[in-house]
Amino acid sequence: MIDSKKFINFLKINNISFYCGVPDSILKDFSNEIVKTKGVKHIIAPNEGLAISLAAGYSLSTDKLPCVYLQNSGLGNTINPISSIIHKKVYSIPLLLLIGWRGSPNIKDEPQHKVKGLITKSLLKLLGIKYTEISSDLKKIKNLINYAKTNNKPVAILVKKNQFKNKKSNIKISKGILRSDFISTLLNLIKKKTKIISTTGFTSRELFQLRSFKNYKLSKDFYMVGGMGHASSLALGVSISNKNEIICLDGDGALLMHLGSMNLIGHLANKNFKHIIFNNYCHESVGSQSTYSENINFKLLSKSLGYKTYFRIDNNSQLKKILKKFLKTNGPTMLEVKTKIGSLDNLMRPKKLIKLKNDFKNF
Repeated sequence: MIDSKKFINFLKINNISFYCGVPDSILKDFSNEIVKTKGVKHIIAPNEGLAISLAAGYSLSTDKLPCVYLQNSGLGNTINPISSIIHKKVYSIPLLLLIGWRGSPNIKDEPQHKVKGLITKSLLKLLGIKYTEISSDLKKIKNLINYAKTNNKPVAILVKKNQFKNKKSNIKISKGILRSDFISTLLNLIKKKTKIISTTGFTSRELFQLRSFKNYKLSKDFYMVGGMGHASSLALGVSISNKNEIICLDGDGALLMHLGSMNLIGHLANKNFKHIIFNNYCHESVGSQSTYSENINFKLLSKSLGYKTYFRIDNNSQLKKILKKFLKTNGPTMLEVKTKIGSLDNLMRPKKLIKLKNDFKNF
């Protein structure tokens, strides 16, 4: 296993002191260690393509090699800036990519990671990116870094599950409502035939577990086990040609990843569209790294983008009263729920995805 602190010190010795990226479960110990490291610049980006552009700007300004970290599920988001900005045949800008390799061959993983896991190396080859798998042999990585600097090209390090030591991190103390408590209350209040689209991470897993244990039958769910940031757009697509109530359960990190979806919702969504944002100011399921959402005024943002109404819940005493009012209001409407960090124990994961899809379609 690789010690994150020692690895970051190795990168510092090689004059790498700028880091940006999107938090990932495989790399959570690495990214949490960067926060504690002195003498480096660290930016948590809302999406992977933006991280590439940030790093490219830093490289242009300093002529130093930046490091961009991401999960391979987000590699697709990087293809445009990699191929049209930093590629050798365009501006030839060197970067070091540190990629969490979900779905890597011969390692058991979730269904949503299988396809990207198998094609990750092929994508890097198509993009002309030289890569290596991380190991304790730092000489290989040093040679890769030197190659990037000498040839002005991006390079990549692939990291499989459990290769970074998983140290315990300090859990942030936060106020608000437990997400699972809100979901339970929602499932008891919604109309018959309601369809719910839930975002990636703990939200979909909690919804799935609560529905499985308590056997709620008035509504049906579509769980976004992958495709972070796309739940609201998918929900909009469902709502356009459906008369039933459509509720999107979203998160602050996921919403910020593809914020343009709110503009579409505000201008195109029908009155059946309800958008709920769980805001805990962090990427909880991959290490609780900040989303920088503390100072966003979602009321002004949603209204400026065409949402008809906005509601906010900060504590349990407000929960039922405001939620009932929200559910009776014509959409597109937004409800921001201040949630605290914490999830159900022994969280289940949605399985039999094709069956779940068909049940949702036929509900």
